Amino acid sequence: MEDAEDLKVAPGRGNAELACLLPHPAADANKYTRGHLSLVVGSAAYPGAACLAAAAGERGGAGYTEVFCAGKSMITVRGWRPSLVVRDWRAWKPAKAPAPRPGHPTACVIGCGFDAAETSLTSLLMETVRGWEAPLLIDGGALGLLANATRLRLARERAAARRSTLLTPHGGEATRLAQGVREALEEADDAAARGTRSPLAEAAGALSPASRATLAEADPAPAALACALAEAYGAVVALKGPVTFIASPDGTAEVMDRGTSALAKAGTGDVLAGIVGALLAQGLSPATPRPSAAPCTPRRAGPPRPPSPTSASPPRTSSPTFPTPSAPSSPKAGRHARPPLLTGVNSESRHNCGIIALY
Repeated sequence: MEDAEDLKVAPGRGNAELACLLPHPAADANKYTRGHLSLVVGSAAYPGAACLAAAAGERGGAGYTEVFCAGKSMITVRGWRPSLVVRDWRAWKPAKAPAPRPGHPTACVIGCGFDAAETSLTSLLMETVRGWEAPLLIDGGALGLLANATRLRLARERAAARRSTLLTPHGGEATRLAQGVREALEEADDAAARGTRSPLAEAAGALSPASRATLAEADPAPAALACALAEAYGAVVALKGPVTFIASPDGTAEVMDRGTSALAKAGTGDVLAGIVGALLAQGLSPATPRPSAAPCTPRRAGPPRPPSPTSASPPRTSSPTFPTPSAPSSPKAGRHARPPLLTGVNSESRHNCGIIALY
């Protein structure tokens, strides 16, 4: 934990504080007001990733979940969960998607089950980063495709347009993202040496000396790496590991250290992406600040419902609170000691991640 202390990383949130972030459906909510989640996932080689992420999105509360996947994966995904709307990813047109509006939140998850051998996925990612207006979570194979000077520039353009992006790499993917930043910096420096201006010059100039130094290291500390990647890509970064670090582009960071290695198995990263995507689709921000000491009021997914003018009930004088669970007294209680949606996971060995706070 010296890494977190050196960078003044905020401690993790308790169960009660995390529970306050969970959206609760309004009494008159429908499938559209509860959140529209689009998942661009599942190559022909990895249809299971699409199934896991999509099911997690539905279980995470998204009201309408659609999957864009490889044509050969469609039958598998449809058979997995009949409530999913499944399309060939050739039908994915992010620039033409309806813009999010009040009461109708939306979000996108891209990258779970991407196969590096499919060259068409690069253009699919670029089109999404460039054209999708709502919150975007990039995971799995799409992170490797993002680790490139050109895609770094697109990510920063997206940030400049105030479009939220969340990256969820494990250690290996974070290393590849760092390599992409180094390539961009080298390109900008070479252009400057020749007396020309690179499109990446502004990004290179905006990167702090501390982040430059971190990205130049062969094996940087995880907390420092998460902060450097967040600054470089203009995105919230959740660097998953035995201890997970969640960093924002503004330099703030948070730690999640309450997981378990029991979650270290293939597919858990896809589940995490689906859960967090569902929360984004219900209107949560990937950079939700810590609340004040005021009582907790559950968030509502859907348009606010005005009070009835004829109601004879007295007004509520206090907001409901969520008590912190006490130590379980039995094995059955232990399984429910944490809210079920608050523990995320990672697909690499001995790694885990909590809710991406949502930081």
